[in-house]
Amino acid sequence: MKRAFGYFAMGMAGALAALALQNRFSQHAIIADSSATPHASTPVRYVNLPTAGATPVVAVDFTEAAERSVNAVVHVTTEATVSVRDPFADFFWGYRAPSQQRQQQGAGSGVIISPDGYIVTNNHVIDGADRILVHLNDRRNFEATVVGRDPSTDIAVLKVDANDLATLDYGNSDEVRVGEWVLAVGNPMNLTSTVTAGIVSAKARNINILQYDPSRDIFPIESFIQTDAAVNPGNSGGALVNANGELVGINSAIASTTGSYTGYSFAIPVNIVKKVTSDLVAYGSVQRAYLGVSIRELDQDLAAQLDLDRPQGVYVNGLTEGGAARDAGLAKGDVIVRVGNIPVNNVPQLQEQVSKFKPGDRVPVTVLRSGRENVMEVTLRGREGNTVAEAARPATLEGMGAEFRDASGEELKALKLANGVKVTSVNGGKFRASGIREGFIITRIDQEPMKTPDDVKRALSGKRGGVLVEGVYPNGMKAYYGLGL
Repeated sequence: MKRAFGYFAMGMAGALAALALQNRFSQHAIIADSSATPHASTPVRYVNLPTAGATPVVAVDFTEAAERSVNAVVHVTTEATVSVRDPFADFFWGYRAPSQQRQQQGAGSGVIISPDGYIVTNNHVIDGADRILVHLNDRRNFEATVVGRDPSTDIAVLKVDANDLATLDYGNSDEVRVGEWVLAVGNPMNLTSTVTAGIVSAKARNINILQYDPSRDIFPIESFIQTDAAVNPGNSGGALVNANGELVGINSAIASTTGSYTGYSFAIPVNIVKKVTSDLVAYGSVQRAYLGVSIRELDQDLAAQLDLDRPQGVYVNGLTEGGAARDAGLAKGDVIVRVGNIPVNNVPQLQEQVSKFKPGDRVPVTVLRSGRENVMEVTLRGREGNTVAEAARPATLEGMGAEFRDASGEELKALKLANGVKVTSVNGGKFRASGIREGFIITRIDQEPMKTPDDVKRALSGKRGGVLVEGVYPNGMKAYYGLGL
């Protein structure tokens, strides 16, 4: 009995010692550095430990940011008519079976950016859609029209006929910091108004996901904010929000080998979003500015050749004749280290900063040359060398599902054409059904030459039956389409 009591006493003493040690270890594991203070603008709450005198743990409180965000984030659903063929019919019957028309549904998210119904989403969410529906968090539904879209940044702007809608304030993506907490708000897998949290794990990521197609004026700009907030199919076009409830990005992609979330998601920085959406609303197309340089990443070997301490900045590999950079005094071999007052350390960062400006903007560009910093005042130019925004919106024609603009002199010269009207986008309707693709230059309709978008509108307005559309693609391929009206 005495021996049993002794074992019991020893066991109790060991348990108490272990408990005390665990208590002490737990405090060191979860108590924040007492010298650290939370960021003044970040909502915080204090979680007090039961141990008397313990330093409180600082935790981010997302409840207000989440409540503010869910009403400004919408569910976007789409319908599209697609042509499908039965390959077995070709095999068994020995001839090319006609294609069949089927309805295809899609879904994503969007963010309301103005109380009168302008909504930003991803271009890939609405690309090719014949019908777009927007579903609000208060269960109201609206049919949406496409104001404009920009495949180069994967941004599109929609419009619904509504007023007094909830919106999100813009943040500043230049000030987003790695390690900062963020929310992803959207509609993954048709689970509406879903909020997930994570941290910013990297900035200025280029993941080569956007299409590169010079024939359609698509030059990708990728400088994604990378996070570990859970994002799944259906989140595309939704909001990336900071702890203050400000929009800092539009969720666009995930890194996955399975098609579902496996750890990292990518958002378009809101400073790019602001520029693109304002241009699409004002002009119908993005007023993109160019430096007029060819560039490359600065690696360690190249930095050593330039006698630089470290590989920092973007190397100017060449200059466009008559371009903005050459006229401002930049030279081959310069290293661009800042645009405005924002440092640039790689190609995505440089592209992101330049993309915030429009043709005609004067921007100080800081370069390293012979070991010294030089600030050059650069007047940015458009792709055609213009220094003013193009105020005219692309022409549209109801029911056609396409937008048009004058083919540039450079495009006509390259294809040896005397006249032509360029199809800048195909969003469904008759053009998509006929097989006409973006970039097609219409030269004639029913044998009549087409010189301006107004010519196209006149040629198609009020017509009945079949119309013959002739033209050329930027690669020189001629094509003929029968348009049923």
